[in-house]
Amino acid sequence: MGGLGAGVAAVGVLAPWSGGTIVASDWISTSAKPARFARRLPVPVPLEPTQMEDEFGAYLLYELSEQSAAVQVLDAGAPRTTLMGYGVPGAGPSVPGPLLKVDQHTRVRMRVHNALPPVHPDFGHEMATSVHLHGSASLPQYDGYADDVTRPGHYKDYWFPNHQGPRTLWYHDHGVHHTAQNVYSGLVAQYHLTNAWERENLPQGRYDVPLTVSDAMFAKDGSLAYMDRDHSGLYGDIIMVNGVPWPYLDVERRFYRFRILMATLSRSMTLRFVNTRTGATLPTTVVGTDGGLMVPQPITSWRHAGAERYEVMVDFGSCRVGDRIELRNSSNKNNRDFLHTGKVMQFRVTSEPTDTRWNAVVTPPASQINPVMTAPVSASRRTRDIDLEHDDTTNEFLINGMSWQDVQDSDWNIFADESGTPPRPGDVEIWRIENKSGGWFHPLHIHLVDFRIISRKGGQNRVQAWEKGPKDVVYVGEGEIVEVLVKYAMAPATYPDGRSTGQAGATADQGGRYMIHCHNLAHEDHDMMLQFLVAGADGTVDLGPDFVNHPFLAAPAQ
Repeated sequence: MGGLGAGVAAVGVLAPWSGGTIVASDWISTSAKPARFARRLPVPVPLEPTQMEDEFGAYLLYELSEQSAAVQVLDAGAPRTTLMGYGVPGAGPSVPGPLLKVDQHTRVRMRVHNALPPVHPDFGHEMATSVHLHGSASLPQYDGYADDVTRPGHYKDYWFPNHQGPRTLWYHDHGVHHTAQNVYSGLVAQYHLTNAWERENLPQGRYDVPLTVSDAMFAKDGSLAYMDRDHSGLYGDIIMVNGVPWPYLDVERRFYRFRILMATLSRSMTLRFVNTRTGATLPTTVVGTDGGLMVPQPITSWRHAGAERYEVMVDFGSCRVGDRIELRNSSNKNNRDFLHTGKVMQFRVTSEPTDTRWNAVVTPPASQINPVMTAPVSASRRTRDIDLEHDDTTNEFLINGMSWQDVQDSDWNIFADESGTPPRPGDVEIWRIENKSGGWFHPLHIHLVDFRIISRKGGQNRVQAWEKGPKDVVYVGEGEIVEVLVKYAMAPATYPDGRSTGQAGATADQGGRYMIHCHNLAHEDHDMMLQFLVAGADGTVDLGPDFVNHPFLAAPAQ
């Protein structure tokens, strides 16, 4: 219990760990208990950018500031909670941060000011941050590399080409060894990439709802409490959506699209929509995964780990006006569950449809589906073995026996796979990922790439319906072996129409270093994080300090 925040009770977590889910009968927070389904869901409005132009042509500027603020997270009358969040300079932060919505093939310059205090007020570490646009095939120097930090009082410009197909991305902190606490404190937001087909055929506006799900625990004084159970994971007793505990949303009797981001540090969920009047599960269809659109898959529930994004269409047309629908969580093995962690939020059916557009599930044409979904397995140039491990002596989580300390000690030059053959841009490979760590599951995230899950063994033994789309995070269960087909698609020098992407003169042909890590962020920080190398188009690897795509020297903070 040494990592327990002040004033947080140990109720419900003292039973010895047996490798399965512990169902607690009480709370762990000692704060005032928030009411369920009493506060309206805040739905973010896309932030308006500034139109700019440089020698490469037009681009959009988003200027953001990382700030600290006391926020009313708990119910009115309870103490405020100090959070860290993204916001517009001078306007204060929000948690989640501003929603960015960008059209495909539009250059974006995101200037992020670090206006945070020198040290975290609750956890005591230096507030050096690194912004990762999760799901973007960015160049290494704009990818939120862990050691590419911006310290308080400085800023960094991140350039994003947005050349990929429509998808739900998110941006979050990636500061080395403190990612978990910084994300937990609120440095997280959604980023939507759109195109003409998506706008024409999938719900838009008030029918396209981003849901950022997280969990937390609170001390009596309202502050965030942090207990990661000796680095194994943080499991809060309060579920929040878009920064509000157990909110509700009024809906019409029609289809909605929910972009669900699991922004928990460690908790995974199994989710379904339930009509409380009838007990029936609502018809639900997965239409998009981490890497974009997919052939729609009807489901009744789905497993959802940290950092995964699932776009689901839910039909409220079978409901009556007055019905209450709950998004419920039946959890998974090796979570820690409390009295109300089986509830996420409520939907109140309040009216008939007021708009008939986008009120059916449409299958996208092949041109709109990520090419990794149709890449033949036979195109793989090689198979890489990635072992997820735990050192019981040092209590470190490792990848192929190595940690981020090993990366730093190598002058940032080692590869996660010891084959000595780095891929080139455009290569296709099989990654064979085996969980040898014991009693944990790992949501493994591979930067830069999209992949297709091609097999599961030792766990569910089959690829599930909801994950039959392009992914950048894969749930690797206890003792499981998962094979994924990876396609390396670095940021291009030009768009299809020949316009430059304006990436500071760097191109995909030059390769670079990228990260692979567990998105149980307590595991990542201790120390399940490594890197892989991508060679240039000619097969050479340039790792010197003057390398144009160096991940933290090429475009340092100002």
